[in-house]
Amino acid sequence: MEQFDVVVIGAGAAGMFCAAQAGQLGCRVLLLDNGKKPGRKILMSGGGRCNFTNMYVEPAAYLSNNPHFCKSALARYTQWDFIDLINRYGIAYHEKTLGQLFCDDSAQQVVDLLVKECELGQVTVRLRSEVLSVEKSDTGFELALNGEKVSARSLVVASGGLSMPGLGASPFGYKLAEQFGLNVLPTRAALVPFTLHKPLLEQSQTLSGVSVPAVVTAENGTHFRESILFTHRGLSGPAILQISSYWQPGEFVSVNLLPALDLLGFLNEQRQAHPNQSLKNTLALHLPKRLVEFLQALGQLPEATLKQLTPAQQAALVENLQNWRVQPNGTEGYRTAEVTLGGVDTKALSSKTMEANSVPGLYFIGEVVDVTGWLGGYNFQWAWSSAWACAQAVAVQGG
Repeated sequence: MEQFDVVVIGAGAAGMFCAAQAGQLGCRVLLLDNGKKPGRKILMSGGGRCNFTNMYVEPAAYLSNNPHFCKSALARYTQWDFIDLINRYGIAYHEKTLGQLFCDDSAQQVVDLLVKECELGQVTVRLRSEVLSVEKSDTGFELALNGEKVSARSLVVASGGLSMPGLGASPFGYKLAEQFGLNVLPTRAALVPFTLHKPLLEQSQTLSGVSVPAVVTAENGTHFRESILFTHRGLSGPAILQISSYWQPGEFVSVNLLPALDLLGFLNEQRQAHPNQSLKNTLALHLPKRLVEFLQALGQLPEATLKQLTPAQQAALVENLQNWRVQPNGTEGYRTAEVTLGGVDTKALSSKTMEANSVPGLYFIGEVVDVTGWLGGYNFQWAWSSAWACAQAVAVQGG
């Protein structure tokens, strides 16, 4: 039986980075993945340009049953540490919005960086490798793979969540956690578009492709100011993806379609200057005409000229445009979700090392853990930070 110091399951962002770091710290590392190539989700991210971190990473940007859990790892390996690594590889990047950093060229550059880092750590990489069983032994763990067995002192689970099953996502990590008696919190799709109930969906079909800046607020008061996008299935865009992590089935979200405008002041001004102008044409100065027509069809806006608007109608239309309440039918689910909310309960893990408190030598990192970041590079940073913390621990354990 082949022996390693560390076996890492999952060649995504967290798994590759942890394997590379542990290897460079002197561990004999085996990195396993069931796919044909490493970093498949990385290649898909950021429209193929990989939003690899965010300049404004802070613990408040993460959802978890224990919001303090992520603090230690994020403080010990920061966004600036990963940016430094990107710079060392000469990868050109740019800030898009809100501190989001993307490769100028391609996400492949980040995958190549991780592959090179693994090579520097002399990591053994085995793709198309399925883990059939994992057993605890006196010296660590024994894994049955397709056709062979391997053993390791430390086992790192970086198998990701359930999002994007087309890229090989599976519940493997959750099942392994449960096998060893660790609690797994309920999971659901996050950073995911909303679907709409049938009548509203049918009426909104004319808006497919329309994007507008907005502030979207969940029932718990959390809000995001970014754009929303109407699709043939419902609502998407950055603000919607963000709020989906805070939305519960059956709840409403509130959409301010004109967050940058003093709407009441604007209407009064326009009434003075153009009393006979239609409300539709007036609002079309700040909103796409198709959206105005859609809202009129919903009965949210009266068909009137500005001088015909009564004070009650004006108050209602301001409320409807700046607090448009939408009750999603659901989400598009794991198929298009960027991440999975929930996962391995952080109460079962050490926040410093990512090791299972009750199973020495067993570690969980990245998306499989109940730590979920905002859209915009936060989840990649959690991958890098949790992987780094874990690598330091497995190396100290006797690499």
